[in-house]
Amino acid sequence: MDDTGDRAARAQSAEHQLVNVRLPAGWTLTGLIAGLLLGWALAGSATIDPILAITKPVGSLWLRALQVTIVPLVAALLVLGITQMAQAARAGAVARRMLSWIAVVLIFGGLVSAFVLPMLLSVFPPPASAAGILSASTGPAQEVPGIGAFVESLVAPNIVEAAANTSMLPLTLFFAVFALALVRLPAGQRDTMIQFFRALANTMLLIIGWVLWLAPVGVFALAMGVAAQSGGAAFATLAHYILVVAAMGFIVMLGGYVLAWVAGGINPLLFTRAMFPAQAVALSTQSSLASLPAMLVAAQRLGVRETTAEFVLPLAVAIFRSTSPAMNLAVAIYVAHLAGVTLTPLSLAAGIAVALVISVGSVSLPGSISFVVSIGPIALAMGVPVGPLALLVAVEMLPDIMRTVGNVTLDVAVTTAVDRTSKD
Repeated sequence: MDDTGDRAARAQSAEHQLVNVRLPAGWTLTGLIAGLLLGWALAGSATIDPILAITKPVGSLWLRALQVTIVPLVAALLVLGITQMAQAARAGAVARRMLSWIAVVLIFGGLVSAFVLPMLLSVFPPPASAAGILSASTGPAQEVPGIGAFVESLVAPNIVEAAANTSMLPLTLFFAVFALALVRLPAGQRDTMIQFFRALANTMLLIIGWVLWLAPVGVFALAMGVAAQSGGAAFATLAHYILVVAAMGFIVMLGGYVLAWVAGGINPLLFTRAMFPAQAVALSTQSSLASLPAMLVAAQRLGVRETTAEFVLPLAVAIFRSTSPAMNLAVAIYVAHLAGVTLTPLSLAAGIAVALVISVGSVSLPGSISFVVSIGPIALAMGVPVGPLALLVAVEMLPDIMRTVGNVTLDVAVTTAVDRTSKD
């Protein structure tokens, strides 16, 4: 192919991809630490109030700019993710088996956080003054309806009003059904709609990328208020939060070993040895895509057929984030615990439902953007304040290590299960 044709091919390929957004994760973490230290140092002094009079509106403005992109970005990513999964299901029996195992893993992850995390927080509670981190929150938490109203709320009579009120559960269900209907359109109409939602997603990603480039300033401003109120407890709370949320991802990752053993017929010790190089790549790169070559080698060492591995693993990287429901729901439950929000079985069910669907739409996004897009809707659906998420996004680079290692492990585990059931 000549240079002109090559450029045209690359341009056409780029039109079908989401934009690549680079984020200042290190500077954001630096802004968080600097804000906490300065707020802690000035707490109780005469200078703190004039400083907070400036930093508080700056932090609130940045938080609002972050929140305003959630609904349109979630809508676009859900449509793209679900249509991709629906089209993958048409690829044949192997793809359908793979999607079945993916569904099992995602449901397992949601149930893990819903049942295990509250018990973990009762045994290993956050610091006594940890609620000071909620000073970053703006606005009251939403109320979760009773059983009758909850069932009625699943379908919004006015989708525009639901979007205006950020009623994420009916919005999520609507766009999931919308995507399934879109797949059944004639090819020309379907491609036009998918192209529209891809353009919408890219536009929103650019906007949220710009907002997150200001994260060091916004997080610094919010952290000042937090430290002025809670002092050094903010550091202990963030460390506790990282450990607790990562623990949920670790449990899901252990489930991958069980899945490979029970469904894939792979000895756990053999699986551990084969996975270590791929997990090392995941740990160092924090990218499932970068770990794909190492995953293919691991599958080969485990005796997985080459045809299965070369089909399942790239598709898993594209549509599967095994740790998302568990760790995203864990963040919402943690914030609810700090805020004193009582989570009923209905609110947990709403959170699990949104977490499962949202996990489809947040694949292959950078950690910070995925954090905002995934956890914001879950918190809103559960009636949990979303303000603290603006601070927690600053430390997402640390739990994201566990996310990537867990995702890579489950990708290979699901591949072993698919390969064995295909043989049977």
